[in-house]
Amino acid sequence: MNNKFPNITVDAIVFSYFNEKIHVLLIKRNFDPFKDNYALPGAFIKDNESADDAVYRMLKDETGLNLEYLEQLYTFTKPDRDPRQRIISIAYYGLINATNQVLKTSQHATEVSWVEIKEAFKRNLAFDHKEIMLYALQRLRNKLQYEPIGFDLLPEYFTIGELYNLYCAVLDKGLDRRNFTRKILSFELLKETSFKTGGHVGRKAKIYEFDKINYDRLKKVGFNFEI
Repeated sequence: MNNKFPNITVDAIVFSYFNEKIHVLLIKRNFDPFKDNYALPGAFIKDNESADDAVYRMLKDETGLNLEYLEQLYTFTKPDRDPRQRIISIAYYGLINATNQVLKTSQHATEVSWVEIKEAFKRNLAFDHKEIMLYALQRLRNKLQYEPIGFDLLPEYFTIGELYNLYCAVLDKGLDRRNFTRKILSFELLKETSFKTGGHVGRKAKIYEFDKINYDRLKKVGFNFEI
């Protein structure tokens, strides 16, 4: 019997949204195994840190990102998922508005970049990272319909049209726009600003921001968010 304990890593699936498409953060590995293949950013957990500490440290050191929305996704334990030895991965998924975010590389990767999600699935990803990415995308699609996490992917100020396009991109399907607008406004989660988009007077769109204070209040009294 082999009593050797497996090593534990953290992997992060970070989603962003721009050009009306969902993107995922990928690195190009600088070491074997899978040298020069694309992969999710990840790292081994150090002896003095928790999994949560490790994933935040890894993302900051290896990609330059500081995430506000990051949660544990699933633990991947297949014995042959890593050719080096038995390695268990605690996967996380996060959301970020990529505007003004500066990515950086480290000694572990020759490239760090945002890749459109459909293009990412076409790539030959290292380890079982395609499986992890699919699991995260399904979680994102499910959660987006019962919790207003989509606002983490948008700029501070946005139009209803931009919010609608985000939902269509994540869910990869069209939605009834009039019904979507009616429902999203009925939740009282949007604060109308004094700004409007440019263009002809009759075509200027209202600009909103997410009302987090009201959302926190609604959660305390019982709130059902469902798109």
